Amino acid sequence: MIDRLQRRVAIIGAGVGGLSQAIALKTKLGFHDFTIFEKASEVGGAWRANTYPGCSSDVQIHWYSLSSDLYPYWNKSHGLQPEIQAYWIDLSKKYNLYPHIAFNTKVLSVEWDDATQQYIIVAEDVLSGKRISSVAHVVISAAGILDAPRIPYEIPGVGKFQGVSFHSAQWPGSIDLQNKRVAVIGNASSGAQFVPSVSEDPSVEVVNFIRTPSWFTTRPHIPYSDTEKWIFANIPLAMRLHRAWIVFWFELPLIIRPSDKTLKKRREAMTKYILDKAPSRYHDRMIPDYPPGCKRTVANSGFLDVLHRPNLTLNFDGIANIAENGIITKAGEMLPFDVIVYATGFISDRYPMHVRGSNEATIQGYYDAHGGPTAYLGTAVPDIPNFYLLAGPNTGIPASTLFMEEVQVGYIHQLIEPVLSGSASSFTVKASNVDEYNAKVQERISRSVSVQCHSWARMNGTGKVFNPFPWAMTRWWWLLRKPNWDHYVAVGAEKWVWARRRKFVKNSLKCAAILTLLCSYIGSSVQTTWW
Repeated sequence: MIDRLQRRVAIIGAGVGGLSQAIALKTKLGFHDFTIFEKASEVGGAWRANTYPGCSSDVQIHWYSLSSDLYPYWNKSHGLQPEIQAYWIDLSKKYNLYPHIAFNTKVLSVEWDDATQQYIIVAEDVLSGKRISSVAHVVISAAGILDAPRIPYEIPGVGKFQGVSFHSAQWPGSIDLQNKRVAVIGNASSGAQFVPSVSEDPSVEVVNFIRTPSWFTTRPHIPYSDTEKWIFANIPLAMRLHRAWIVFWFELPLIIRPSDKTLKKRREAMTKYILDKAPSRYHDRMIPDYPPGCKRTVANSGFLDVLHRPNLTLNFDGIANIAENGIITKAGEMLPFDVIVYATGFISDRYPMHVRGSNEATIQGYYDAHGGPTAYLGTAVPDIPNFYLLAGPNTGIPASTLFMEEVQVGYIHQLIEPVLSGSASSFTVKASNVDEYNAKVQERISRSVSVQCHSWARMNGTGKVFNPFPWAMTRWWWLLRKPNWDHYVAVGAEKWVWARRRKFVKNSLKCAAILTLLCSYIGSSVQTTWW
């Protein structure tokens, strides 16, 4: 149990990362003096916001669960949005997080005061517009990369459309699409999930505009039987072994690097899978010209199967202009619509708020100076003391995002524990170590498929790659298992330094004593045997 010493922690965002951080603060550090700032009216983050039909996890749900709170009663192998959201609401109640959450409160700025070694946080009540100021010694940003929907304003006329238009992450609960002509712009993970549901009603005419085709892989949602749920709930370790099996099959291809021959066969198999599913009229447009893995591979949970529906059309002509009553393609065709749904991703190349640290440094300024989002282990930024990012730059792994964030949470707790206990005032990562780490990251990425396509994970689509972590997730865990304290500058840490030295001396003496006893025992045994 940590003595608070009036230290405070601020967490920005009540999504899965922020909630995981808060739960660990309570259960691992016994720390309760924290506030979660959430701009919405409920917890859940992306799972609260994305309510479009068919929204589900791409990763098997038993791995997309908090390791401390596995749940045996998931309905299918991949969770749907309502049950995932319910899971996080239940956890928030279980750990009594609601009293710590300032709902409808958007953080506008976070500024460090060197003299007091704390942050001044300015937030706004989104309902009244009233501004609120508070302080915190540690700030953890859990805003994530699925926070700000991206509308393609580069398309002329986006604001002219007179019908109903919205981003898939802002799906209106009351929308009735019956007998409507619906344009869907985008064909990545979100679009591929809701198009089957929207086109299920034959009275809805759907046109899906695709600029760049995606690679698809089979990922059926397999129901769990009542027997399986009972086994998970009642047989010790059964659920954890099931989870471990999922992890193994995700990690194996990342540990054992496939040969060029294997990659070629994989591409051929994925091509065949798409062509076998899709109608022949789309065959010459459905296969990407970039290698699998450059962009996020889309889980086919029904999209390819519904392309045969007469009320669903794919359009590859490109969009020239959006008119008051529809879309004009680059082929010159005018297509009338009642509704436009933007499945166009999120703004992920800019930090969503003003954060200023020491020496007038800002997070966005650091990003700009380094050609795009950059951080140490995706977690810390130079000259920004006691400020940590969850799901920061180059943390994307082709597996469970929740696992990635849980590893970060454990790492961050080791960094903030001396601050919360009063043994140190602040820790700041050294710029040289950030540069060294990111040089290795970018060198590795430069030899990967990530640079072989236009992607949202690159600055302006073709610049610096700022999202994927380029190694296996076991390496992610290894790098973040404990801080390398030589990579940080500590302030007001005399107590902490002496405590570490005492611990080192104590452990050294223990080792010396054990070695002495062991040598004495061996020597005694040799003499006894000799005589």
